Amino acid sequence: MHGVKLFTGAAVSVLLLALAGPTPALADTIEAALVRAYQNNPQLNAQRAQVRSTDENVPQALSGYRPRVSLTASAGYQYSDFKSSTTSDPVNGTGIPRSVGLTASQTLYNGNQTANRTRAAESQVSGAREGLRVLDQSVLLQAATTYMDYLRDAATLEVQRSNVRVLEQTLKQTRDRFNVGEVTRTDVAQSEAQLAAGKTQALTAEANLTTTRANFRRIIGNEPSNLAPGSPVDRFLPPTLAAAVELALVENPNVTAGMYGIDVNHLQVKINEGALLPTVTLQASVTQAFEQSLIQYRSFGASAVAQLSAPIYQGGAEYALIRQSKENLAQQRLNLETTRDQARATVVQTWGQLQASKAQVQSAQAQVTASEIALNGVREEAKAGQRTTLDVLNAQQALVNARVALVTAQHDRVVASYSVLSAVGRLSPQVLGLPTTTYDASVHYHQVRDSWAGVRTPDGR
Repeated sequence: MHGVKLFTGAAVSVLLLALAGPTPALADTIEAALVRAYQNNPQLNAQRAQVRSTDENVPQALSGYRPRVSLTASAGYQYSDFKSSTTSDPVNGTGIPRSVGLTASQTLYNGNQTANRTRAAESQVSGAREGLRVLDQSVLLQAATTYMDYLRDAATLEVQRSNVRVLEQTLKQTRDRFNVGEVTRTDVAQSEAQLAAGKTQALTAEANLTTTRANFRRIIGNEPSNLAPGSPVDRFLPPTLAAAVELALVENPNVTAGMYGIDVNHLQVKINEGALLPTVTLQASVTQAFEQSLIQYRSFGASAVAQLSAPIYQGGAEYALIRQSKENLAQQRLNLETTRDQARATVVQTWGQLQASKAQVQSAQAQVTASEIALNGVREEAKAGQRTTLDVLNAQQALVNARVALVTAQHDRVVASYSVLSAVGRLSPQVLGLPTTTYDASVHYHQVRDSWAGVRTPDGR
């Protein structure tokens, strides 16, 4: 009985520490782990840089509204030797011709291509932000899952180690009883075999924990230490499955990114159609020249010209581009339907897993309670000679399996709630109330949108 109490008490303390007990002092919490992943995950920071790069498409498109100015300058040496028809004497001389000119051109109309390019670039920026939100959710879900994985594997390892200690004590007691003739050599061998199996299970659990520790470091950014319990996020979820599906079709970032993709492809059709329309440009230039010839020391010229260019036929490539962009638009619309179907299916799947995990926790808790009672009863019956050593060992293993199942069910319960929140599109620092500054992609966008010149990025690079 002393061995039974040792195992049961140790296992319960592990479960409480991992998933259900009070937060230890200075413990690492799942919220703090999510904050570190949100701030420092290199994949997420790389995606933020990609969004900033996409922001630059807007000023590139807006450049079509702005004038183009170029400065030209030339200088050289010339020698002339000629005979005039009015005199028989030859004329020769040298000079240093030089000139400087300034040309400015402004597009007045180009078939609305600039306006459509600007709107397409803005839609690309919005789509990139939704793509960033997809990765935000993915990283936060990975961080929450890895956090709970470590708690599960650490608890499982402690359960297996506690089991080994109990089996070692059981083997010692069995050998003592064998020495006094109460049991046979078979009972000793059965205890030895069960202990060897228990050590194997403990080693496997230790290897799993090592792998999880490496994943924790990779995703969250630090070595796990003194982890506090993780809790479900059911309070942020819609009350029903129907409400969750409806919300996912509106807020899931994969769906919203697909909507912006349709806008981009629609505007690309308009851009390609604009190539068939006339273009109107205004060009102004001034030129100052010196010593262009032996008889002309200085000259100055200025001009302003409006030009209309209407395409007639350029080999048919522009028509092919229009047809191609229309097919791309049709494809994007079909892709959006696929994305919506996938979002709906993911919500249904994760919602079902969440409901199942709730029932599994209750079932596993009942299994642990029943297994503890059964083990105590089998041990008492074994003392009275009504049960064999094998019966005791089997009951012991059943209790170990029940406790591992409870740890796993509690892990799945928390992870499933985060998965549903991600599926509906609300797994974000704002919704979770994480104590961190949220990355605002619009800040960089407004810094560069109306920039006319400059090669430095807003952060000084």
